[in-house]
Amino acid sequence: MTVDPALEIRTVAGLRPFRPSGFVVRREEAAGKILVHNYGHGGGGMTLSWGSSELAVKLAGSLAGVSCGVVGGGVMGLSTARLLQLRGASVTIYTAALPPDTTSNIAGAQWWPFSVFDNDRRTEAFAAQYCEAAAFSYQYFQRLVGPHRGVRWLPNYYLSNDPPKNGWISGPGGVLHPLQVGFHDFGPGEHVFPANYARRFHTMMIEPSIYLPSLLEEVEDAGGKILIRPMANRDEMLSLPHPVVFNCAGLGAKQLCDDPELMPIRGQLTFLLPQPAVNYNLISEDLYMFPRTDGILLGGTYDKNQWDPAPDMARRTRIVAAHREMFEGMRRIQAGG
Repeated sequence: MTVDPALEIRTVAGLRPFRPSGFVVRREEAAGKILVHNYGHGGGGMTLSWGSSELAVKLAGSLAGVSCGVVGGGVMGLSTARLLQLRGASVTIYTAALPPDTTSNIAGAQWWPFSVFDNDRRTEAFAAQYCEAAAFSYQYFQRLVGPHRGVRWLPNYYLSNDPPKNGWISGPGGVLHPLQVGFHDFGPGEHVFPANYARRFHTMMIEPSIYLPSLLEEVEDAGGKILIRPMANRDEMLSLPHPVVFNCAGLGAKQLCDDPELMPIRGQLTFLLPQPAVNYNLISEDLYMFPRTDGILLGGTYDKNQWDPAPDMARRTRIVAAHREMFEGMRRIQAGG
């Protein structure tokens, strides 16, 4: 793995739609319609897309032959639309943007539900939704593995100088530990990484530049209609000519629902030229490297309540330098230095 500023091809930033108490999947009835909310997934939108959308679609009841509107053209809106079609509904998507111009396209898209909620705000009801959505998504994405979808399995290595900690989500005893396939902790001297400990498990990587266009095409091929039409407010959303409407607007749901919890968390990524020989993910504290066919992804940042989507060039320099130091350390260890 070579980290060199001369290999940089782009730096991008996106705003994750985060709620401290977790995402919203909820049904209400208003203006004579069924309105189902499905938004606020933080850094886990791609990961949870199928499962959260399944929860949302189930809330709407029987949908065969029903005309449904979906607000939002990112991964949550597209996944919801496809599941509606599979239940026999007709679907129209209303969106301000489509791939490749959505926040979903900027996702790192490692399959793992990260930064979805604040642990001290977790309720039993939300925990049940979270676990159900994660389990459904994990199984559904496995059906999509292949180069035509941009989904593949990779090992993940989490580095730390202290022994790895187990939490509510991951590690032995964690609610999602059964999904950490190939789990193993390596101690000092048992691995080639520049840290004392390395925790490994395998999961899927999803490449947005391949996956999202393929999902959009599938929705359109099944008869889905796409309208470029941003929603200004809740009243406009409820005026749509459908008896059932799904709010999958991501951060845009803030103005549609007046949700005081919903906030952006800015994430910044720098891409280097692709390096096909790199076949693992590496995570160390706030640094992470994911290899994709469209480039080596280096992250990242986690800026709460930061509405400016412009990349910070000083932070780009620090991210690249920190990754370069990490991989040079790895090279020295491999050389026996």
